[in-house]
Amino acid sequence: MAGNTPSDAPSAPSRPERKSLANALRTETVGGVVLLAAAVVALVLANTALSGLYEDVRDFHFGIPALGLDLSIGHWASDGLLTVFFFVAGIELKRELVDGELRDPRAAALPIVAAVCGMAVPALFYLAVNASGGGDLNGWAIPMATDIAFALGVLAVVGTHLPSGLRAFLLTLAIVDDLGAIMVIAVFYTSTLNVWALAGAFAGLALFHTLHHRLGVRGWYFYVPLGVAIWALMYNSGVHATIAGVAMGMLLRAKTRPEEESSPAERIEHVVRPYSAGLAVPLFALFAAGVSVSGSALADAARQPEALGTALGLFAGKVVGIFCGTYLTARFTRARLSPDLAWADVAGMSMLAGIGFTVSLLVTELAFTGSPETTEHVKAAVLVASFAAALAACVLLRIRNAKYAKLARHGSAD
Repeated sequence: MAGNTPSDAPSAPSRPERKSLANALRTETVGGVVLLAAAVVALVLANTALSGLYEDVRDFHFGIPALGLDLSIGHWASDGLLTVFFFVAGIELKRELVDGELRDPRAAALPIVAAVCGMAVPALFYLAVNASGGGDLNGWAIPMATDIAFALGVLAVVGTHLPSGLRAFLLTLAIVDDLGAIMVIAVFYTSTLNVWALAGAFAGLALFHTLHHRLGVRGWYFYVPLGVAIWALMYNSGVHATIAGVAMGMLLRAKTRPEEESSPAERIEHVVRPYSAGLAVPLFALFAAGVSVSGSALADAARQPEALGTALGLFAGKVVGIFCGTYLTARFTRARLSPDLAWADVAGMSMLAGIGFTVSLLVTELAFTGSPETTEHVKAAVLVASFAAALAACVLLRIRNAKYAKLARHGSAD
């Protein structure tokens, strides 16, 4: 039959096609769209007749029990694949510290203060709601996080004429925010500690540093097996395994030598980012965002202090913390807002930072391990609050974008 001929069989993408796809996934817009699509698919699967199949797949266990790695597919996504995302975040942080906004304390002062206030105030919102409502205080860190992929993706879509300084401010803020989330996960969400496994992970990181910095070894076939071993040891130590990804990203050399066109950190980030944006983060979202969003489920979540505190922390706490922290720092210190930016731009960016999603969903799973119902309700709150923050930010930033576009047209006419 004609349909069975080899010429009719689907062919693998050509090298130019693969290159085009990888370049697309490196852009914030496409990465954000893929992440959003994965979350929508998860919600559809969890709220239709396919919910039973979805849960069976998510909870299916496989691995190597002898190595302490018998995990469900959902945990492989959150503890394993998400390590790739944190690896890229670690590289971004290293590059910012070495050759970016964080290198100059004066330029970094405002976004750093904004990030700290944007973590502290949402946590206080959560604690206030749950202390008065008798909720579980262990989820205080959930509304602290800002999702880099989503926030920058939305900004790229709506901010075609916004000042470039706004993106730099948001990127620096989000990176510092991620660093804070990483520290919180490592310190506050480590229940038991296996000292020997942790020592093994540190020994692996020391070997990673020696191979990379002192011996100049470049072959991926050395680093991938070593990275997997470090990750497995970190997982078995009790410290969340994604910390291994951050540590390895931070250990990469970010300075360019005279004989190099780019640094190893830049080259490796260029290679790994499409896998993070196109595979690791969407698969995590696929298995983490599948919660019930029926009217009754949302009503139950609205009555639960943990969910309410999370939603208020992300939607209101982020805006209050970031905007007020930035304004007061500029008002009472020598730190100054970029002359290209207006305070209305900062307000829109503050709303955008309320998109918690990836890290917020991860912390939710860590905070309420013994309460599946609370986990589901808080995840729903994260999704609703993130969507509301994105919508509010889009409205304000579109208004600002129209103003800057008008100024650009007038400038061209002049």
